[in-house]
Amino acid sequence: MIKSLNDTVKLNNGIAMPGFGLGVWKVKDGEEVIHSVLSALRAGYKMIDTAAIYRNEGGVGEALRRSGVHRDDVFITTKVWNADQGYESTLAAFETSTKKLGIETVDLYLIHWPKAGKYKETWKAMEKLYKDGRVRAIGVCNFHKHHLEDLLQDAEIKPAVDQIELHPLLTQVPLRNYCYKQAIAIEAYSPLGSGGLINHPTLNEIGKKYGKTSAQVMLRWDVENEIITIPRSTQEAHIISNADIFDFALSPEDIDKIDALNADQRFGADPDHFDF
Repeated sequence: MIKSLNDTVKLNNGIAMPGFGLGVWKVKDGEEVIHSVLSALRAGYKMIDTAAIYRNEGGVGEALRRSGVHRDDVFITTKVWNADQGYESTLAAFETSTKKLGIETVDLYLIHWPKAGKYKETWKAMEKLYKDGRVRAIGVCNFHKHHLEDLLQDAEIKPAVDQIELHPLLTQVPLRNYCYKQAIAIEAYSPLGSGGLINHPTLNEIGKKYGKTSAQVMLRWDVENEIITIPRSTQEAHIISNADIFDFALSPEDIDKIDALNADQRFGADPDHFDF
């Protein structure tokens, strides 16, 4: 379990990945994303998660340059979008992303969705990028167990991470258990239920007990379950508050209460049924 923003999780290839970072989905390119990333870096965050489809890689790169933080001190994740999946198109998409980010090497490169008939070819390109030293780790997003099992039949390199929608209403325990057995790290996106759980009465009640917000309770729940988490915010106060979760621990009873909220409810698309 990580104990601070400086702590890392060791991936299955030995790479150290921060256990807590900033996600920038739906954050506008330009000054909005630059402000978010700079705020996070000033607050001590060590990881930024973006993607080609977010269309803000350029702003993330500009924030990195403005920050003065050494490149090696920030873990950068980006993702190949569905329209770019395939072998040559993935390699080309990677070059586009690195140019926008202004970096030579990506710390973690992910397949954004399990595009049927494409993701195995895409994975071969990811493996090449890894072997060539252009990425330090490769992984996937939104892969169910059956997608992972299918990928592993032909993969030379096992995914280091599966980034999935995960929050108290969608705890994904069977998939988490499978990934832990396979030494694939679980990373939660939308850890606050896309903001839909901020006013949940059970989470608010637990928060009051510790003098914390419902958001802090949810993020602490991630940490205590050894789930890498990347909450999004554009407000500096919220970015700082989200990371203020290392001075308390949830009781086993409260963890059980949060676990019991699971309703298999998604705020995003189901990886078995998406049309983009």
